[in-house]
Amino acid sequence: MTVLIITKTDDNECIETVTRAIEARGGRTFRFDTNRFPTEARLALEYGPGGGTRGRRLVLEDEGRRFDLETAGAIWYRRVNVCGRLPKELEAQMKHACVLESKATFSGMMASLGVYQLNRPIRVRWAGNKELQLEIAREVGLEIPKTLITNDPDSVRAFAASCPGGVVAKMLSSFAILEEGLEKVVFTNRMTDADLEDLSGLDLSPMTFQEAVEKKLELRVTIVGHRIFTASIDSQALARAKVDWRREGVALIDEWKEYELPAGIGDKLFRLMDRLGLDYGAIDFIVTPEGTHVFLEINPAGEFFWLEKTPGFPISDAIAEALLEPKARRSAGGAAELLI
Repeated sequence: MTVLIITKTDDNECIETVTRAIEARGGRTFRFDTNRFPTEARLALEYGPGGGTRGRRLVLEDEGRRFDLETAGAIWYRRVNVCGRLPKELEAQMKHACVLESKATFSGMMASLGVYQLNRPIRVRWAGNKELQLEIAREVGLEIPKTLITNDPDSVRAFAASCPGGVVAKMLSSFAILEEGLEKVVFTNRMTDADLEDLSGLDLSPMTFQEAVEKKLELRVTIVGHRIFTASIDSQALARAKVDWRREGVALIDEWKEYELPAGIGDKLFRLMDRLGLDYGAIDFIVTPEGTHVFLEINPAGEFFWLEKTPGFPISDAIAEALLEPKARRSAGGAAELLI
């Protein structure tokens, strides 16, 4: 079986580790760096009369390699950066049109391929809605932090008054701020009295506010099909990591430890995955000093590479297994799953 890997040229080492795991299981791979489309990579999607594959030609060409998309047995939807190499000097309206058409072509290609996809893009986008995640998490019985999403300053102040332990602010979307050419992640931050006094920026963009939860540990739970990997970090060991451990992600990278997740929590997470139609998810938790496990969010395309080093989880192998072995999957992951 050949697995089509959807990624970009500057993706991290996980592409190589999963590729090796697929090959170790007897599979093959074809890598599609989406930032090379349409300027370098070529897609030819031809549809004609006739049932099945008759009258259809789906071909991907890049760097002298040619791949018949009809032969893909599974797809790993990892990272996408269509139009990542459009000329910088391209006129704005032309660039806008090129981006829209290129993304539509790529999206249509992915939607038309009826093979298993980990995870199918429409599921990734749907499951990425944080409000949906919190609602389903509540329904399956997981603890969640008290949360407010709003652009109303009065609501924020009333919410903060109801949270004696304080409030943190975060964003629903994942983006970085460019400073002097460098991308800087927008972290979760604790709200001060001065922040609550001046909320004028909310008329430009809503924000997410959550009750600050006291932490003993933080968890990253990675689920692949029927397999679950849980690692813990003592984020309170470093001052800058107390609110958001990612501020000290490099300093803490070797401090992650294997953690035994209570069976009841694992069962609820599998129900969450099934409700979202996912076979892969990276889930963040807080463990309070009292031992309560508080669900924060799930990233349907979250990172995992550092957990393969410390504490040493075989996540790449689990991904390879799900891509190659139907019995390792929770969902069908094919065209039949387009209905949500």
